[in-house]
Amino acid sequence: MTPLLALLAASIAFVGTHFALSHPLRAPIVSKLGENGFRGVYSLVALATFVWVVMSFRAVGPGGAPLWNGMGDGVWIAATIIMLVASVLLAGSFIRNPAMPAPGAEKLAAQDPHGVFNITRHPMMWSFALWAAVHILLSPTPRQFILAGAVGFLALVGAHMQDRKKEVLMGDAWAGWEAKTSYWPRFGALLKAGPAAWIGGIVIWLLATFGHIHANGIPAGIWRWVG
Repeated sequence: MTPLLALLAASIAFVGTHFALSHPLRAPIVSKLGENGFRGVYSLVALATFVWVVMSFRAVGPGGAPLWNGMGDGVWIAATIIMLVASVLLAGSFIRNPAMPAPGAEKLAAQDPHGVFNITRHPMMWSFALWAAVHILLSPTPRQFILAGAVGFLALVGAHMQDRKKEVLMGDAWAGWEAKTSYWPRFGALLKAGPAAWIGGIVIWLLATFGHIHANGIPAGIWRWVG
């Protein structure tokens, strides 16, 4: 098996096991192992497949002709701004999120949208999707299409499937939350994300883009022009 095919297999396993464990396999595993046992199995499988993806991605190497070239400063500036938005969505997704597996989700869903949920009810998923889009834009190589494509597919299809699952599990509570929020992002509501999401997002954005230098040898974010 070539390194690229190994990456494809790993990516399919990563996405497929997420969907399988989150939906058809969840109930039978919970019935046998309980919620904590299920979370343990889910975490182990997710970690194992993610490590496989990362190792396969690195094994492919940076080779492969990109589909397009000439990423000037204008594209890098746009990508930097998009990644800041993605970071704000990610930070805000941890604040009173009714989609999280925690007690009191129905009460959270009964509240009016707050923070990043004014933008989308799936801020975490959309943060991953934006990350995927930016990486394909800036590095349109075969390995990036596979990796980022898998992440983007998992995020957006997973968000849709999460809605269907929550409709069953939470009934009217989730239906009401869906009526007040949007699957598709309303980026005009970014100013309503709230100070906590913006502060947390800026911290994530600065640290992640700085770490990009050491992880990949490519300066990203403001570090492309600063330092």
